[in-house]
Amino acid sequence: MNSKKRNKYAYFYITPFFIVFLIFSLFPILYSFVLSFCDMDVLSGKFTFVGMRNYQRLFESGYFFKSIGNTLLIWIMSIIPQLSIAFVLALILSNKWFRGRFLLRNIYYFPNLVTPVTIGLLFGAMFSYPGGAVNNIITMLGLEAVDFQNNQMLARMVIAIAICWKNFGFNIIYFTAGINSISDDVLEAAEVDGASNWQKITRITLPLMRPILIYVLVTSVIGGLQMFDESHLVFKSVPGDATVTMVKYLYDSAFERFQFGYAAAVAYGIFVIIIIASVFSLLVTKEKKDDYGEKKGRKGAGK
Repeated sequence: MNSKKRNKYAYFYITPFFIVFLIFSLFPILYSFVLSFCDMDVLSGKFTFVGMRNYQRLFESGYFFKSIGNTLLIWIMSIIPQLSIAFVLALILSNKWFRGRFLLRNIYYFPNLVTPVTIGLLFGAMFSYPGGAVNNIITMLGLEAVDFQNNQMLARMVIAIAICWKNFGFNIIYFTAGINSISDDVLEAAEVDGASNWQKITRITLPLMRPILIYVLVTSVIGGLQMFDESHLVFKSVPGDATVTMVKYLYDSAFERFQFGYAAAVAYGIFVIIIIASVFSLLVTKEKKDDYGEKKGRKGAGK
């Protein structure tokens, strides 16, 4: 069989992928973009072109910007302990003297395999008032039960804990791989020079793990901006819509208020925010590389 015939068969095998992509990815993207400039009647399915009115409403309404603030606040409360715990555990599990580290890695990764719906319902039951598991422990200690759902900051903290619990095992895998990729010769040389454990972590481990740290941070930013399940399922209603994230605001606009045109505009607003966050992360990464290149060039010139 000559190369031309093989190429024809290759197109035949990749055709199903493109068909699925066109139907389930490209078409919904274009359809929602057109829909964002229209109002849609739910019963008749009729479209009415309204121009930029949905986007104007998006910027004039404070609810969307409030959902952005809620998303960022919950993300910050979850990402700081998430990365800190994952890094500390990765350091512990990377030690060869620690027995059972392979089993613990699997156990820590297990929450990442649980569906977000299950995690949302689980934490909602644990922190329910007054008979949740957490409140049962609090009352056993002789304290009053806490109504987490009706306290804005506590409700955000519960959702942040749920997200942290779900994702820190995923980050442990990356951090462990980054630590294990560092040559033992470098660490042994630092130890010979009299470096303490803290100095080895801050001066060797963290700088050499910079690419992995940047990757984990960027993916955490993108994933955090799209959080939905936990904010939607842990607590049904919180005073002041304190747990309404951007994607939950999109969901409420589309499937509770049936404002599909406005929901499509919200979706593209979220898309722009994610693009800005991603570009910012890439620019920060580029600056790091440029600084490293300049330092390397100066050292070469000095020689």
